[in-house]
Amino acid sequence: MIEKQARMEVATFQKPKKGNYHSGDSYFYIETERGFICALADGLGSGEVAKESADVVIEVIKHHYNEPLESIVYKANQALFGQELRGCVLGLLYVDYENETFSYTLMGNISVIMVDPRGKKQRNIPVPGYLSGIKTNVTVHTKSLEPGALFFMFSDGVKERQLTKEFYNQNTMDLTVEWFTMRQDEYMDDDTTLIAMKYKG
Repeated sequence: MIEKQARMEVATFQKPKKGNYHSGDSYFYIETERGFICALADGLGSGEVAKESADVVIEVIKHHYNEPLESIVYKANQALFGQELRGCVLGLLYVDYENETFSYTLMGNISVIMVDPRGKKQRNIPVPGYLSGIKTNVTVHTKSLEPGALFFMFSDGVKERQLTKEFYNQNTMDLTVEWFTMRQDEYMDDDTTLIAMKYKG
């Protein structure tokens, strides 16, 4: 799916693990006048049971997306407390239009890669662990932003080592997802979600 926001271009691809009807991944993004936030949650395991955990977390984010990232993660984690759910890993990315910065926090094996307008790739390492209702530490990183910057957020169904330079050099987000879609059979050993984003400035 391709969606052009006022200052962000977003393309998404999602497919469940082979043999499953439901994907255990869930995502949400929204643009406001001040910025853009994207969240990707991957429930532990796969299928409908995993989806339940991911959906609980994303539902919290839909109601609190205008809060600081630390607060969002705290509330998402609290929503899992005392429930018979497996928990989930989570990635959050916030693009601040006013200050031209981006911030992110990652827990578990959600990956975020930023490619600057000159083609320099920066991989952001997630923190081990997952949300389960138990208190956890949250680290938020903030960096400067330039128009033309690309962001790629994906779950562990995407094997980064199989993404070639061609993937990161596509000029539009729809071409990026088209490249990935043509090679999707290489990635279907787990629930797969890819979110490609371009900051237009």
